[in-house]
Amino acid sequence: MVREDNLQDGVALLDAPLDGAAGASRRTALHWMLGAGYAAAAGPVAAQTAIATPADGLYAGEVAYTAGGSAVRAYRAAPRGRSKLPVVLVVSEIFGVHAHIADICRRLAHAGYLALAPDLFQRQGDPRAHGDIASLMREVVGKVPDAQVLADLDGAVQWATAHGGDAARVAITGFCWGGRITWLYAAHGPVQAAVAWYGRLVGQSSALTPRHPVDVVDALKAPVLGLYGGKDEGIPLATVERMQAALAQGSAAAQASRIVVYPDAPHAFHADYRPSYRQAAAEDGWRRALDWLRQHGVS
Repeated sequence: MVREDNLQDGVALLDAPLDGAAGASRRTALHWMLGAGYAAAAGPVAAQTAIATPADGLYAGEVAYTAGGSAVRAYRAAPRGRSKLPVVLVVSEIFGVHAHIADICRRLAHAGYLALAPDLFQRQGDPRAHGDIASLMREVVGKVPDAQVLADLDGAVQWATAHGGDAARVAITGFCWGGRITWLYAAHGPVQAAVAWYGRLVGQSSALTPRHPVDVVDALKAPVLGLYGGKDEGIPLATVERMQAALAQGSAAAQASRIVVYPDAPHAFHADYRPSYRQAAAEDGWRRALDWLRQHGVS
């Protein structure tokens, strides 16, 4: 595991030249680092739009904490030399904590946040070991219990607030799979605000996934900003409308929540490394997300 104190401004280590046999071994190690590379199952990387945020002035790299009796790896980014920082938990897509999720953490750190993205799949496997979505869902993601995820996020909050974060200013944001988890955690954990990017809202109950976002609106403890694409083939607008109706009848936090739909955007419109990226929607959503955090005291 690469620790923060072994990094030189975080991603600088990733950019160092790698030569010879030692370089080959190091390349292998870096491939499996959190925040390095992309998951093959995500498809080809759109290099012309992929954003690369520098780690200048940041602590950026891998850390670990204990939850449920296990060590949980996480990618952390935070401004150097500051304490009592507002905290944002970042929950990945099904593809895990790869370069895009690490970049989001660095963007948040440059905005003044301690951002922490835990590896919530590590007990079941590494998403980067799978080359197609079907096997990734079958072998890893489909085996992850919601209860385990929520407990790991509780541990992330505890770690962050013991390492420079302010327990009174904690938020969560997540993408796709992580968007669903964001809704669930806003009904479970000690957060003041949440931003869910195109997370599924309804679904079949199971032993691993007993409840879905539409089922927890009465329990929401923090207001959620939901950001959705009008052309998302995996999240029908009818389910978004169903969620909006439920929020209007839910808890005070539910009634304070808001859903924004970008009519022409597909699923994963914020994922700048994928062909689904839509710059206008992504940039507007990011602005709204930061405004939402400030509005609800997480800044």
